[in-house]
Amino acid sequence: MPSFIHESAIVSPQAKIGKNCYIGAYSTIGNEVILGENVRLESHVVIDGKTEIGDETKIFPFVSIGLAPQDLKYKGEATATEIGKRNQIREFVTVHRGTTGGGGLTKIGDDNLLMAQAHIAHDCQIGNEVIMANAATLAGHVEIADRANIGAYSGVHQFCRIGLEAFVGGYSVIVKDALPFAISQGNHAKCYGLNRLGLKRRGYAKETIEKLHHAYHLLLSSKLNTSQALEKIKEDIRDCAEVDLLVNFIETSKRGVVK
Repeated sequence: MPSFIHESAIVSPQAKIGKNCYIGAYSTIGNEVILGENVRLESHVVIDGKTEIGDETKIFPFVSIGLAPQDLKYKGEATATEIGKRNQIREFVTVHRGTTGGGGLTKIGDDNLLMAQAHIAHDCQIGNEVIMANAATLAGHVEIADRANIGAYSGVHQFCRIGLEAFVGGYSVIVKDALPFAISQGNHAKCYGLNRLGLKRRGYAKETIEKLHHAYHLLLSSKLNTSQALEKIKEDIRDCAEVDLLVNFIETSKRGVVK
């Protein structure tokens, strides 16, 4: 099916527009933009730079994607933005393209919900099924694993990681890596243990939840330091991929983890 382009929209003839797209009033699409099929842009959307947006993504008014990063080192180098399929990008969201110093790419996966006024800075890497609530903000080079939830008005420091299934409470400040499967909240954030209810809702097995609970007890509630707790976790808990992921997340952290 042909795409609909409102007469007031400015769409570069060099842009590649997929089938059955909708480009609303006063939107602006740059030369290197690629839209997949069934992408819908409501009014006043600006997409520029080398930017690719996947099928069935819906973008609401006053969103800006692929513009130059807010990095004083950036001098106009050719960098990119990639956004996957079936994302919901709400009003006033900003997503900036990458920098050469950070790998040159800002990347967002599939099935994410970015609520109004969320900001994703240069070189961030976001997985799938992530929720960023209103005005949640990522500084540059942040990594967010699948199904993480970032609460409203929270800020994440440069180069931090947010783990798989992590839950960051509203108005939090994250300056270290937020642990997977756990609740982190506050300024500066502290870890409040395993998100048992969230894992149950996600369908994790009872045995898996209990093993993770034991691991978090050793990390947060025992008198062991982090290195001792990790050794005890490895000794006590076997054959659990989620616990192995937790251990690896901590061992590979460069900034330290929220505890």
